[in-house]
This record gives sequence, structure tokens and C-alpha cells, in this order.
Amino acid sequence: MFTNRERTRGAVLLHIFAAVYMFLALAIVCDDYFVMSLEKICEKLHLSEDVAGATFMAAGSSAPELFASIIGVFITHGDVGVGTIVGSAVFNILCIIGVCGIFAGQVVFLTKFSVFRDSLYYTLSVVALIVFIYDGQIIWWESLVLMLMYVGYIIIMKFNTSIQNYFSGTEDKGVANGNAVLSELEDGNAYYEQFWDDPSWPLLSSVKPSKMYTRGSVVMVDEMMNSSPPNYRFPEAGLRVMITNHFGPKTRLRMASRLIINEQQRLMQASNGVDGTLVADGKAETMENGSVPEDKLTEEEDNEMSSPFTIPGGAMNRVKFIISWPILLLLYLTVPNCAKPRWENFFMLSFFLSTLWIAVFSYFMVWMVTIIGYTLGIPDVIMGITFLAAGTSVPDCIASLIVARQGLGDMAVSNTIGSNVFDILVGLGVPWGLQTMAVNYGSVVKINSRGLVYSVVLLLGSVALTVLGIHVNSWKLDKKLGVYVLLLYTIFLCFSILIEYNIFTFVNLPMCQEV
Repeated sequence: MFTNRERTRGAVLLHIFAAVYMFLALAIVCDDYFVMSLEKICEKLHLSEDVAGATFMAAGSSAPELFASIIGVFITHGDVGVGTIVGSAVFNILCIIGVCGIFAGQVVFLTKFSVFRDSLYYTLSVVALIVFIYDGQIIWWESLVLMLMYVGYIIIMKFNTSIQNYFSGTEDKGVANGNAVLSELEDGNAYYEQFWDDPSWPLLSSVKPSKMYTRGSVVMVDEMMNSSPPNYRFPEAGLRVMITNHFGPKTRLRMASRLIINEQQRLMQASNGVDGTLVADGKAETMENGSVPEDKLTEEEDNEMSSPFTIPGGAMNRVKFIISWPILLLLYLTVPNCAKPRWENFFMLSFFLSTLWIAVFSYFMVWMVTIIGYTLGIPDVIMGITFLAAGTSVPDCIASLIVARQGLGDMAVSNTIGSNVFDILVGLGVPWGLQTMAVNYGSVVKINSRGLVYSVVLLLGSVALTVLGIHVNSWKLDKKLGVYVLLLYTIFLCFSILIEYNIFTFVNLPMCQEV
């Protein structure tokens, strides 16, 4: 489109804008369509939530990294995909935990078992990756080992509760590791009393709102839900059950962030109403059990979620809507939204079409980033470790921060570490396996940058230092731990960039010049 000279004179800004816009497109198609179709598939296949969280849900959140890796293997034949996954892994572990620690606004205690389980298996995955890429090439059986290791992770998640009970010396206590009391069954609607879980589960207690809250207020849901146990409708109770240690980290994180947002909206609406009546947009609506009727909330959420014809309220929301409107319209016209009742049975079509769009957006994203790196003289690995890694991990960072602010530190940390297992074992194992066992049997995948080995070793060190820091900090997630891991992230980036620029040793050939 442009010559290298034109790009160096300013045209590269268009490529940067296009790459950032592809990040936005990937976030929209993943959150509004792809993940919804995966939830329907899990429901139809009757998969347990822990297995679903370790397979389909992990695939939903890691789809951009997976497709970036596939494009790097089959199209660009570079290390941008591997660099993206390695960089995303470090970003997830260090940067996300650091942000959660600094901005959580409270000291959050962590459960040793969850952190130890995910860290141990992730360490094994990174060690296997180091061994396999050390000689600069990947052969078929090495990719097969990575995929089989992920099967082992699924098995561990399947028996996660039994394993945890064995090491903790407790027996299975039933639903949510506690007692579920059915208090009322009326007109086919089940209402549930309190679900008591482990001490790290503050959302299961409840309080009546005593203050007036606005949309701009910081509402601490766990404090607001602390005085009188409410009666929960079945969907609300389901969210609270799915947030316990019985389920995988991805599932717990998604359900927790959804529950927290819903509870904040309910509390603000309840505090603005009078005598059980919610006043919104000049209209009075009857509230049931302190909440807006479920059907109306669901309908509004569906309309605002992905419809290009509904303008949301709030200045920032409208700006975001205007920027993302072309993507919303494109997806609205081409992908059925199986979250809506009329498209519910088309979940497989939604899955395939959203997968297609993820592939298209990922292709353009990697293409733009490769051109940017070439124009600025930055190696593919560095672009993957920095720009692509941060761009594909921002949604997870936001979700982790939401749950960490409510005291659910286990969920934030477990998600950041557990999701990396998928990135390495599947995000790298599947593209390498397709190339060496299906597309061209017996071939090898070349790792162009020797510096990538050092970056992965640094990744292993970052995991060890993070767990050590958590242990020294008495298994607390606070500002002190947040500053510590962000400092580790800065050190990792500095060393990785210096290695790729041949400062310590020769690892990269100079870039070819444009003729």
C-alpha cells in the first residue's frame, strides 16, 4: 500500500491505527459472539463447568493469541505468534497481577492450593517449551507432547475438587463447598438462601443499601451485601455457584465479573428508588426482591450488547459506540447472536462465523504489526512480546481487576496463570502440530530468533519470582505485591529487548532492506 519511505514519513500511523482497531474488533467478536456460542456448545454437550472452563472457555479468551500463532506459522513464517504468546504470558502473570494489586483498593488474601496448582502445571509447560525450542526447530512429536500435556490439564481440572479436598484433608461438602438452602419454591421460580463458601468468597454475604449511589460512585459490592441474606432467583444463585472453587479459573472469572457488574447496577438502582420503585429515565418501574424484573434487564442487556441500532447512555459509552459502530454493524449482519432467544438454536453457525471473523481480524492485526515492526526496525519477537501481547490481554486485565476489587483475589490470580497454560500448550502446540503432522508430515517448524529461548527462560523465572513474592508477602494481594511484579515486568521487557537487539550475544540476523 505504501513504500517503506512513505511509511517512515508518517504513513505508518495508519498501520498503527488499523492494528489498534483490530484489537477492538477482536474484543467485540470474542465477547459478544464467540464466547456466547461456546457457552451454548458446553450447555448442549452437557460438559461440566470445570472441563468447559479449561477447554472451550479458555479457547474463547485466548482466541486472538491462538490465531496469531497460526498466522505466524503458516503465513508470515516468523516468530510473531510465538512472541505474542510468550509476551502475553508475561503480561498476564506480571502486569495483570500488578494492576490488580495496586488498584484493588483492599488487601486480598489468596488460597495456596489454586495458585500452587496453576503455577506448578504452568512451570512444567514452560520447561517443556524451553526444551523443545532450544535447538531452534519443532518436530512432530514435540508438538504432540504439548497437546497431550493439555489433555492432562483438562483431567486435573475435571478432578480438581477431589484433588483439593485430598490435599486439604476435607470431604466434599456438596454445592459450593457449603450448604445450599432452598427457602422458597413459588410458581416454578426457585429462590435460594445463602451459599456459604470459603473465606475468600465475600460476595456471598449481603447488605441492604443505606446510601445513595450514582453511576460514577465506587460501589463495594461485598460491603453492600453484608447485612441481611436475600432470596436469590435461580439465575443469580447459579452465578454464585459457578464462582466457587468447583469450576475452572476462566469460568469463575467470567461469572464473577458478570455478577459484580449486575450487583452494582442493582444496588445503584435500588438506592435511587422509593418504596420498591425504580426511577430511571423518568419512568417508574416496580422492583421485585430489590431488582428490576429479569426479563426487562435481559432484553436491555441483549440490545445494548451488540446492536448497532441502540445508542447507549453516557458520553464515554457513546464515543465507544461511534468508534466501534462499523464492527458492530458488520457482525450484526453476518453472525447470528445465539445469546438472543430467536438465534439460540444457531449456536454452531455463530461459532463458525465468529471463528472466521477472528481469523480475519487476527490476520490483519498480525499483518499491520509486522509492517510496523519492519518500518521501525523492530524484530517480530519484540512486537509480539510488547504491542501484540498487551493488546490481546487487555480484556483479561479489565476482568481480573473487576473481581480483584471485590476481594476475589484467587480468581484474578488463578485466571492469569491458568489461561497461560492454554496459550502455550494449545496456542503453540496446535499450529506446530498442524504443520508437522497434517499439512507437511515430517517437516519442522523453524524458530528464527535464538533470543526467544532466553525470553522463555526469563518467563520461567518470572513465574518463580512471582510465586516467591506471593509467599513472602504472606499470600496477600496488595499494593506492595503489585509494585513488585510490575517491576519484574519492566525488567523482563528490558532484558528481552536487549537480547533481541544482540546486546548480550548474537541471536538475530539484521533485517533485510527493501529494494
